[in-house]
Amino acid sequence: MSKKKHPWQKSMPEPQFERMHRILAAPSPVGLEAAMTEGVIAPMLEEFMPKEWCLHRFRGNAGLVVDTMPDAPEGTLTVMAIGHADKIRMQVRSIGDDGKIWINSDSFLATTLIGHEVTLFSEDPKNPGEFRSISGGTVEALGAIHFAEAPLREGTKGIKANQLYLELQLSGEDRKKQVEDLGIRSGDPLLLDRPIRPGFGPDSFVGAYLDNGLGCFVVEEAARLIAAGKPLKNVRYLGAFAAYEEIGRFGSRVMAGMMKPDVIIGVDVNHDYEAAPGLKDRRFTPLKMGEGMTLAVGAITTTSLNAIIQDACQSKNIPYQVDVCGRDTGTDAMAGVLAGVDSAATSIGFPIRNMHTISESAHTGDVIAAIHALVATLRRMDKEGTSSEDLRGAHPRLDEVDSLAHGQ
Repeated sequence: MSKKKHPWQKSMPEPQFERMHRILAAPSPVGLEAAMTEGVIAPMLEEFMPKEWCLHRFRGNAGLVVDTMPDAPEGTLTVMAIGHADKIRMQVRSIGDDGKIWINSDSFLATTLIGHEVTLFSEDPKNPGEFRSISGGTVEALGAIHFAEAPLREGTKGIKANQLYLELQLSGEDRKKQVEDLGIRSGDPLLLDRPIRPGFGPDSFVGAYLDNGLGCFVVEEAARLIAAGKPLKNVRYLGAFAAYEEIGRFGSRVMAGMMKPDVIIGVDVNHDYEAAPGLKDRRFTPLKMGEGMTLAVGAITTTSLNAIIQDACQSKNIPYQVDVCGRDTGTDAMAGVLAGVDSAATSIGFPIRNMHTISESAHTGDVIAAIHALVATLRRMDKEGTSSEDLRGAHPRLDEVDSLAHGQ
């Protein structure tokens, strides 16, 4: 007889996959995150939010926070889970006389961009603050293999970021003026055109910008599950969708600084190190896609908080993998320390492949595991009445540990 499967071991239901698709497809480059936060996530939240909940918005960025207990009594444990809504983007640098629109590669490897279709979002010069989109262009660098230097053709030399340009297939006279007449100018952002779709492997999916629409999806779905169950009585959940993560995690530190949560849980993509080519000699932790969510240790992560999460996962048989961080988690888990706020913190995520490319891929089981792990942690804290004082007194004492030395 086969064992009964848990929800996170099943394929993602179609309505849930559609919600994930909508979040990841939102055009939300750094600094212009409202397409995701206001255009997709806020309406989703408003579909199921109890009337007691509220949404917090910010003046300096398009971040969003859903709050399950805005009138929480003083001393209520506040837990903020943070996904980030901004996507890495390319930007227009200049326009050449031949109509080439020179762009930067931002956090993409230049080589991975060649030939891919993009959408350019151009601010209307006559109506500042209003944008138009231009689709159908491709990112290019060489024009053809025939024009490349021998080392590049042989694979011993790579494409440089300053070789990239947007090809709009223009012809005729004065192509620079043709581009300028469209209103395109320096600073306009570009995004890759590749919505997610199911992959070939079971329960896999592939596309652009899993980083970090997936984190926002987990934070939103956790709120959905909380709303569908018994209300949290002792825990205030702040589901945060941050801006500016890709340029220094500036949005989340504003949220932490203003709302001062007791606990911060960053939710972000991680690497499938086991499947990454050429890394065996570097001895990375062998995280694997399809083996469960990831939990960060090291950096500023709080051991007692990690213990609560692990206990919650073990009690519900939720699969997780431990990820080793050095000085920095690389995620919005750092928001508290960057904002000077005393918060217990950690980071959870999911191993993906091909990060910062048009073909990022992941496993639905890992994403579902992260959703259930976050909810199970909140429920455990709520049931046990975990307080801020509990966290202050829960730091492990290595001077009091038992020895495993031989003969003792």
